[in-house]
Amino acid sequence: MSVRFMPRVLGALLFCLAVLVAGCSSGDTGGEAPAWARGMDTVQADRLPAEARRTLRRIDDGGPFPYEKDGAVFGNFERELPREKRGYYREYTVRTPGERGRGPRRLVTGSGGEIYYTDDHYASFKAVLR
Repeated sequence: MSVRFMPRVLGALLFCLAVLVAGCSSGDTGGEAPAWARGMDTVQADRLPAEARRTLRRIDDGGPFPYEKDGAVFGNFERELPREKRGYYREYTVRTPGERGRGPRRLVTGSGGEIYYTDDHYASFKAVLR
């Protein structure tokens, strides 16, 4: 390789490195996700639907909750969340506009401070980041 092309090659390599680093640091986690959320889809709490944010505030405040089953043990029978002993997870209804009953949306909390959101009745979850 001639000396004349070295600056171009070096420039191209630096550009590729910059693109690679920028691509690795992007995402909606605002930084590195906590260990319990790694490998999962995530959502920032302020990006949840308004009804989910309202439910999250109720959880933080300890209630009151509008649905009888709010705060009940979540069994994790679908095995979409990490396996834990029974009683580790609790579920809370997120009102779904247009639904007469509880609808498909839930927040599930873990005893270790984890929060998960589902809008498809436990078929999938996103880790909620604060």
